[in-house]
Amino acid sequence: MSKTLSALIAAHDGAAPALGAPGRDWMDFAGLRALSGDVAGALHGAGIGRGDRVAIVLPNGPEMAAAFVTVAQVATTCPLNPAYKQDEFAFYLEDLKAKAVILIEGEAGPAHAAATELGLPVIRLRPGAGPAGSFTLHADGSAGDADASPPGPEDMDISAPGPGDVALILHTSGTTSRPKIVPLLQSNLAASARNIGASLDLSPADRCLNVMPLFHIHGLIAAVSASLAAGASVCCAPGFDALKFFGWMKETRPSWYTAVPTMHQAILARAGRNAETIAEVPLRFLRSSSASLPGPVMEQLAETFGAPVIEGYGMTEATHQMASNPLPPRAQKPGSVGVEAGPLVRIAHEVEDRLVGSGDVGEVVISGPNVTPGYEGNPEANAKSFFEAEGRRWFRTGDQGTFDKEGYLTLTGRLKEIINRGGEKVSPLEVDGVLSAHPAVAQVVTFALPHPKLGEEVAAAVVLREGAEADEAAIRAFAGERLAGFKVPRKVVILDEIPKGATGKLQRIGLAEKLGLVEGA
Repeated sequence: MSKTLSALIAAHDGAAPALGAPGRDWMDFAGLRALSGDVAGALHGAGIGRGDRVAIVLPNGPEMAAAFVTVAQVATTCPLNPAYKQDEFAFYLEDLKAKAVILIEGEAGPAHAAATELGLPVIRLRPGAGPAGSFTLHADGSAGDADASPPGPEDMDISAPGPGDVALILHTSGTTSRPKIVPLLQSNLAASARNIGASLDLSPADRCLNVMPLFHIHGLIAAVSASLAAGASVCCAPGFDALKFFGWMKETRPSWYTAVPTMHQAILARAGRNAETIAEVPLRFLRSSSASLPGPVMEQLAETFGAPVIEGYGMTEATHQMASNPLPPRAQKPGSVGVEAGPLVRIAHEVEDRLVGSGDVGEVVISGPNVTPGYEGNPEANAKSFFEAEGRRWFRTGDQGTFDKEGYLTLTGRLKEIINRGGEKVSPLEVDGVLSAHPAVAQVVTFALPHPKLGEEVAAAVVLREGAEADEAAIRAFAGERLAGFKVPRKVVILDEIPKGATGKLQRIGLAEKLGLVEGA
């Protein structure tokens, strides 16, 4: 069984398409394997080899996808958000102990300034004139010595990264504390890519349209790695753009796409005027992950596209996927993140290191070959996040949830995000689900609002559908008919846009401060 990224792409038909982009020719698997050899030679020549950490700061698109796949066969990849400021780049480059930085040719912005300030070698990526994803690397300077042996099959070449080597390092998205470093092994990536491929029944006939950022686990693993592991193809858009989505869909003819809920909602808003493309390019399924998909949105997507909506449940520490709504003929349950899909998924006591009944509400925990071995340099976080029970090592996800009798997992909220209203616990996800059913509501995020007596009060930020009308009183009245009184938002803020994180996720923690609802904020 393949346990490295190199082995995952080694067996597929060389003439089959692998990487594409709108307006570009396709790179086939033979071309991708040849590029891997060229990248190994360039990196070794620049003093980069097995175990060295290479930060990758590139725009979204096929070159970024190809760089991740090829560099990970030689060294440890550390993709970073190109939108960071110089101080942020300096923090992450130092924290990662990067040995070099890959930048697009001609880039002289904050990432270059931070690398220069830290004395890090810069490796320039020059996009090729050939198929999508083709490029050459040119080092501005050497990072030292490296093993110059080219990569090869994992059982023949000890110089290439093996299953136990770190392939990818990402940071957790720290909202209230310092981001934690998450190292993911070659074997973690291989296991997760296979798990996703099995859940989605991916084959060489499939094509993914990726609109997710490729500095994030969702796009890197679900779109790129899972597709290539299955011998399928992935078309890499230059980012998410609702205005261009259906044009890309018509041109590249994908069989599926994966996105976060806010992207799906933006696509739905333009679906009516693109009915012809939806009919002309039938999708086998749609996938959603990285945040809970409101039940009404899942139902609207399925009806609009005439295809099942597969909601996946993932996180960085699990190399993305943990659970997934299954394909037909099994049911896709709105409001549920599906059945376990790769690792073992169980419910644990929120304080004690023990598992509880699957029907109980508790903390979701996982165990399996896709789970990170642990946070780097953070024994305190590891002690809190991992425990031994029933002969296995379990990772605490920080999510609260419960299983139904059919084995479908429903999340009741992030433990840190549960609103404590004077001792009454309120799940923001539950309130989101109710408000999402209001006919005028396009997007909603429920959050905690500090309160002098109760500690926290329930509040909600809402974006209305285009052309729809509703005020705070109407939305609160709608909620009051469907929720217990203590769960009804006392404050509803109607916005043109809800603040999002870099990957398009709506962020609850700190939202009250961002919206100026906290005195002194």
